[in-house]
Amino acid sequence: MAALLDAGSIIIYRTSDGVISHWSSGSEALYGWTRQEAVGRVLQELLATGFVSPRAAMGNALAKTGTWDGEVQQRHRDGHMLAIASRMIAVPPGSVLSINHDVSDLKRAQLEIARREAHLRSILETVPEAMVVIDEKGTIDSFSAAAERLFGYSTSEVHGNNVRMLMPPPDRENHDTYLERYLTTGRRHIIGYGRIVTGIKKSGERFPMELAIGETIANGQRIFTGFIRDLTSRHKLEEELRQAQKMEAIGQLTGGIAHDFNNLLTVISGNLEMIERRAEPGSIRELVQAAQEAADDGARLTGQLLAFGRRQPLNAQLADISQLVAHFSDLLRRALGETIELRTVVTGSSNHAMVDASQLQNALLNLALNARDAMPRGGRLTVEISHAEIALAETGTRPDMRPGEYVLIAVSDTGTGMTPAVRERAFEPFFTTKGVGAGTGLGLSMVYGFVTQSGGLIRLESEPGHGTTVRIYLPGVRPQASPETTDGNARREPARPPGGTETILVVEDEPRVRRVAVARLRDLGYEVIEASNAAEALATAGEARTIDLLFSDVVMPGGMDGGTLAAEIRALRPGIKVLLTSGFAEPSIAERGQAETGTWLRKPYTTAALATRLRTLLGPGAGGG
Repeated sequence: MAALLDAGSIIIYRTSDGVISHWSSGSEALYGWTRQEAVGRVLQELLATGFVSPRAAMGNALAKTGTWDGEVQQRHRDGHMLAIASRMIAVPPGSVLSINHDVSDLKRAQLEIARREAHLRSILETVPEAMVVIDEKGTIDSFSAAAERLFGYSTSEVHGNNVRMLMPPPDRENHDTYLERYLTTGRRHIIGYGRIVTGIKKSGERFPMELAIGETIANGQRIFTGFIRDLTSRHKLEEELRQAQKMEAIGQLTGGIAHDFNNLLTVISGNLEMIERRAEPGSIRELVQAAQEAADDGARLTGQLLAFGRRQPLNAQLADISQLVAHFSDLLRRALGETIELRTVVTGSSNHAMVDASQLQNALLNLALNARDAMPRGGRLTVEISHAEIALAETGTRPDMRPGEYVLIAVSDTGTGMTPAVRERAFEPFFTTKGVGAGTGLGLSMVYGFVTQSGGLIRLESEPGHGTTVRIYLPGVRPQASPETTDGNARREPARPPGGTETILVVEDEPRVRRVAVARLRDLGYEVIEASNAAEALATAGEARTIDLLFSDVVMPGGMDGGTLAAEIRALRPGIKVLLTSGFAEPSIAERGQAETGTWLRKPYTTAALATRLRTLLGPGAGGG
């Protein structure tokens, strides 16, 4: 038999001592030793045979059945190891015939395949996209770890089931039809490109996802591989961005309207003041006073609009938010009534922020009143103050967040909550769910504008039947950082406002507002020079005449605002005093005005406020009464 199969790799050795008695030419080619070198040698010493399975199993198999098949490792003459598939046959009366095949290349190929499979598996297990593999009948064959996390099913729960279990109606009912149509006609419905579809989790929750499907053929069978990306966070971010853009657009609109309306109120209240001073006591003066009160109400309304549009001036000062809220809690309790419990929770010892305290209290009062209306049968309002830190990583998914330390004020109620439709419009001005006459719809919009202008951000969470939580994040600062600020408005009118005899250059593009300002200043005794724009004002300032103070509007046509005009005129006249006025003040303009000109005045202003501010700038002894 050995002679007949000499071309094959055949070795015969004695069972008792392992000495080789036959060595075929095939063995010479396989192992490198000639027949003369191998015969008479001990097999184990020559080939250093190593068994993959226990060696005793070979002996037992030969004793019981007379044959053994397995894999061993044996040494080549040059020293490298070979992977050998061996079949051993017991040959009486005491020998073993071994038929050997070199499978080294096969083993290397298997190891390379295993390595690549492990590499591919590690990639599929770590990529954020879920992967689902199905056959041409729609049966799930593979389900990645990301898919398990996304859909909530384990692999064992979905394996062998139709992939339509991951789809909500009507796609669930139509999926097999789509697949059959493609297999019959070749018309692609989704294969080869990505599209946005809806998936359904084990819990029944639906979610948006991007699905891309690839197709291949293996062993004559079509295989479809779907890669799935969860779009829930992206859709939420896009919705928040659209909401922020919408609020910004509404803020621009309302701020512009409030600015123009403040100009009108300046004209109305200014003329009413002058009429009141000239009217005799009696019914006429009472009518004028009633009109003046209405104008004051209009000014407060525009103040709320400016707050929403982030254009109201803020008197920001360093404040301990915990103490500020604690001191304000008594007023909140009175506003809430006896049926609502107020709880204040403070975490941490240092919760300092630069904030306009009165505006913050006004914002908290608005939130408290909204919470009260949402709890008609009583409930609990909780105000929590704590330290919050936003890491840089969080800002990647929240573009409105800046990394840093914040003071977090969370206002939570146990009220009726909001529907998604109401929650989406909650910060819009004039939007309200209250009855006619029960609210203006400016409360939450004012809070939104105040927080945003203060450099913070606001979050609203609400579900019907589960109450509402409003979180206000204010940039935290250290207590020693305490910049001084100047209030934009003076006190209300004294009995006899102080006047003067200095020369004032009035720059105002709105003719009616300019006429009222000029009339007020002349009533106070001042010499007045008028200019309708920045170019006229610069030309006048360049003339050789005395000008003691520049009184200019902040926002003017022609590309030069009041702050820039003040800088230009100060370059011509270094000693001139400057007073700016505006229907609204952007923070940058307000800061520039305070730094370069000393002060500014918000419209509509009273004669007393104007007179007091002028004397503050020009000096108390400079003018007459």
